[in-house]
Amino acid sequence: MASTGNLAGRRDAVHDRCAGQTVSGASAADAEVSDEDMLLFQQLFKQHIGLHLPLSKKALLQSRLSHRLHELGLCGLAQYHRLISAADGAEERQRAIDLITTNETYFFREPSHFDFLTQELLPQWRDHKSLRVWSAASATGEEAYSLAMLLDHHRPPGSWSVFASDISTRVLRFARRALYPMARGENIPRLYLRRYCLLGTGEYEGHFLVQAGLRAKVEFARRNLTALHEHEDGLYDLIFLRNVIIYFDCDTKLQVLRDVIARLRPGGYLVVGHSESLHGMELDLLMHSPSIYRRPQ
Repeated sequence: MASTGNLAGRRDAVHDRCAGQTVSGASAADAEVSDEDMLLFQQLFKQHIGLHLPLSKKALLQSRLSHRLHELGLCGLAQYHRLISAADGAEERQRAIDLITTNETYFFREPSHFDFLTQELLPQWRDHKSLRVWSAASATGEEAYSLAMLLDHHRPPGSWSVFASDISTRVLRFARRALYPMARGENIPRLYLRRYCLLGTGEYEGHFLVQAGLRAKVEFARRNLTALHEHEDGLYDLIFLRNVIIYFDCDTKLQVLRDVIARLRPGGYLVVGHSESLHGMELDLLMHSPSIYRRPQ
């Protein structure tokens, strides 16, 4: 991990070389992303997290990283790439990953999946003494807490657990804090709002906090979906892998799905996003309905 001193020293050296450089009156950090720069970041993100970043995402790369380049006094994306590719650049590389992969979500997104859990799975699993659920791309935690609210309402105490993971340490910190803008909670059922959410006042007006008792029942941890072999997390009855495999190329998508399915109990269910398709893939799954799959017994 890069020390603060090493990072500052390399940053200052780059800043000295870049002093005064401008592009059409703007800093070079704001310059249009070249194909060459895009290729560098494509290769880096593919290598470290399996992310497929097509050329069409140049504007996203620029918008997500430009502020950080300004903070470091760097003169362009190529300089930043050298910084995060260095042997001691792991800390800054994780920061870049955080910036690129962070996406805003909200509670009870794609509600038909939660209806399926309430109306079909929970009655089917009524006699199960323990249920393990994994929110495999939990982002800022809304999905994980939505699952926890539903399970806590319908299951006896101590009979369920939610494990939530993401590649971004930044969003995991946000999720553990569990303080959200009110707009993200518009889909939370009124009963759950009263039972599990605290309305912010003063400096927290316009926000709500997930109740401490529920927060304590959700475990958050960093996981790289392309390197699940590094962890032994056991088997799950239900895995939500929603709105993430669309960011992988075909080979990486297949690898991730097979590794995730290997962590699904026989008879357990995998849920993907409505816009994601597993059509044509050789997987140990049976389709229950679009976006919902079951691992055979």
